[in-house]
Amino acid sequence: MDLTAVRTFVAAVDAGQFQEAAAELSITPQAVSKRIAVLEKDLAVPLFSRTARGARLTIDGQAFLPYARALLQAEERAAASVRPGRRALRVDVIGRRVSVAGLLRGFHRAHPETELDVVTLFDFDTAVAAVRSGTIDATFRAVTMPGRRLPDELRATPVFDEPLQLFTGPAHEFATARAITPAQLAGRRIWMPGNMPGTEWAAYYDELAAAFGFTVEATGPNFGIEHLLDTIAASSTLATFVSEQTPLVWPAGHDLRSIPLHDPTPVYPHSLIWRADNPHPALTALREHLTSAYPGRPESGTWVPEWTLQGRSQV
Repeated sequence: MDLTAVRTFVAAVDAGQFQEAAAELSITPQAVSKRIAVLEKDLAVPLFSRTARGARLTIDGQAFLPYARALLQAEERAAASVRPGRRALRVDVIGRRVSVAGLLRGFHRAHPETELDVVTLFDFDTAVAAVRSGTIDATFRAVTMPGRRLPDELRATPVFDEPLQLFTGPAHEFATARAITPAQLAGRRIWMPGNMPGTEWAAYYDELAAAFGFTVEATGPNFGIEHLLDTIAASSTLATFVSEQTPLVWPAGHDLRSIPLHDPTPVYPHSLIWRADNPHPALTALREHLTSAYPGRPESGTWVPEWTLQGRSQV
């Protein structure tokens, strides 16, 4: 259906006369008549009855009017859904419980007028492809992996270095420690059933395990965070990694412990990735909010994979 003709029909109804509708639309009265005649031909019914005194809506015209208005409203909503500054900013946060979701919540508190559409994509390749295609506006990711670089049209900047802590049950050998070094984990088992091969987080933890001599086990099905907490609470040999920013709730009887890691502190390097030619104004506001709060990585005292340091040269 020709929406220009529909818009002309509604304008004629609202104006009361074809001549006034023509003035509102900046066209001639003859053009108004022609557009409405085309619409009537498409619908195979007369919408106006023409008399010497002007034109009046027919019964069919009265029936069509609310749907005509709905069509024009739908057109406006459709255009607004993709219009920069009008549509929601779509951002991938990997998971709604992870720390970067908190970064996005902080941005929303600072900019409550900005509409956000929060999505959770699975891995680096999926997220980068979505940014490139315009399906999403930005993603929080470890900026690169061994042998991979961002496409030329994408940009990235570090926004958060997430300190890791050891997470154990009450019977684990490190349960009562105030802090430990990563070197003390040599020979121990770290259970991470969500460490899927080929993901950026699996590459990070594999590198961390190789650097400090412990074993990352991803065996067994991943039944979610509740099952992970139950297993860690009941084990004297298994531990896992968490962030102090990750919101976790468990039964009081689990008596789970978070032990800080120092000398060095492993940090997971989150970056914001976006397409350089994306004009959405809220994307600029998000970048400025995140980068202004990022203190920068200390020259010593933290650990990240060497390939992460190399990846930062492309941002």
